[in-house]
Amino acid sequence: METSVENELITRNDISLRVITSEKIRDIVKGIKRVKRSHRQIRAENVFRRTLVIIGLAMVVLVVGIMLTLIVQSIPSLKALGIGYLWGQTWDPVRDVYGALPFLAGTLLTSFLALALSIPFSFAVAIFLGEYYPKGWLANLLKNTVELIAAVPSVIYGFWGLAVLVPIVRSMEASIGIPSIGYGIFTSSLILAVMVIPYAASLGRSMIQMVPSNLKEAAYSLGATRWEVIRSVILPYTRSGLFAGVLLSLGRALGETMAVTMVIGNTPLMPKNIFSTGNTMASVIANELGEADKMVYNSALIELGLVLFLVTVVINMIGKKVISRFTNE
Repeated sequence: METSVENELITRNDISLRVITSEKIRDIVKGIKRVKRSHRQIRAENVFRRTLVIIGLAMVVLVVGIMLTLIVQSIPSLKALGIGYLWGQTWDPVRDVYGALPFLAGTLLTSFLALALSIPFSFAVAIFLGEYYPKGWLANLLKNTVELIAAVPSVIYGFWGLAVLVPIVRSMEASIGIPSIGYGIFTSSLILAVMVIPYAASLGRSMIQMVPSNLKEAAYSLGATRWEVIRSVILPYTRSGLFAGVLLSLGRALGETMAVTMVIGNTPLMPKNIFSTGNTMASVIANELGEADKMVYNSALIELGLVLFLVTVVINMIGKKVISRFTNE
């Protein structure tokens, strides 16, 4: 019986057997390891996906739980005061008369005025760091400074407002012939404007740096100036991200408590102008919740928190609609 080896085949009579060399054994082992590694990756991906789903559901449950807690704790106030609580202008715990309109007006007035004051500075910082000086020591210094503004505790802003802003505003009020108090809506809006600048500026800078360079180069090749590129290419491309930063700043301004409480004047009166003293929903809760010795009084303050929660939700929903419209266009 003759046996021959040719082209890695052992031929014996008419039976052909393939010779498995050491190189092929190594290839088979590598393939098995690759299959095992792929299986582990699939399992890890499934675990990661389930974890994200659980975390997302937990956040939904948390928000719904907060809303239900506010609703349940507000039931005594809802029964005693009714819907008139929302447009009532008198807040007198001694006589059990509660109206939320002065605080709602103070919250919206301070927040939107602060937003109007902060937007030019936020966009200017974002364009400067994102387009003109994205790198270098000056860019790093300004970026770190903006981030530091967001990290400073709000009570420090309150002390700074008492020591610096209140005397400046008082002098300005005296110079234009109005009662010079120094405290009020305008002063708290100035502090809020400084506090919310980092949110829109940081997000805007990131969005501007993500603009494709070929779009800008195409505009430059057509003879556009730097300002024309910013106005006609960068801002339209990043408008949804810029508006998202503005929305984030507004949400921060609506819920600010300590700094506003220290400089707004804390009077339960309907503000007549931006220089009037007043109160926000967050500041009146911080001031009076520890003193609420009646069930209706305590429930009215909690209902004020519910109103603030609903206002924030509505503003965010409107903002999301606007962002979606900008994105689709």
